[in-house]
Amino acid sequence: MKTKLFTKEDISEIASIIKKGGVIAFPTDTVYGLGIRYDQIKTVNRLRKVKQRPETKPFPMMVSNIQQIEEVAELDEKQRYLINRWMPGAITMVFMKRKEVADYVTNGMDTIAIRMPNDAFVLTIIKEVGKPLLVPSANISFMPPSTNYQGVLDQLDGMIDGVVMGECKANMPSTIIDLTGEDIKVLREGPISIDLIKESLQELK
Repeated sequence: MKTKLFTKEDISEIASIIKKGGVIAFPTDTVYGLGIRYDQIKTVNRLRKVKQRPETKPFPMMVSNIQQIEEVAELDEKQRYLINRWMPGAITMVFMKRKEVADYVTNGMDTIAIRMPNDAFVLTIIKEVGKPLLVPSANISFMPPSTNYQGVLDQLDGMIDGVVMGECKANMPSTIIDLTGEDIKVLREGPISIDLIKESLQELK
């Protein structure tokens, strides 16, 4: 397979490839990500082979608005508040998934990790595809994520359909918090601190 290079002006072609089951790497507001449609089991399995991902680890989802989160996750008042307060941004939130979401999307887990990136280009791709995307970092598992397109090619050239040329705005992955319990759990430290998140909850009271 030949991995094609794209510019950010090629949004229509990029979205078309993703719609048809392709795997495209693109810069986000954190690190480079690999984007696919979430609702195609063959594409999910292909992405797992590309990343050499452990079977027990599900892919995070990216959405363009809160309505897309509502389609796949069960939300309460506190969760909706945190979404509106911190998204879009460098934060991934873990929710209970809706029963109608296929098990292969989350590797059989009852939870789903979702992010709304603070990046107009990525949000436009998601809108053009018309569905949420699964977007793990654009690297082979256990290797460092890339912040520029050459780093992606060094690991994945010939394994994915395309790479959007560019550089990322940050150099670290998003903060991940688990909102499925009574207390917020930090699963990965990132650009947004847990102290700021907890402090923002005071506004809800």
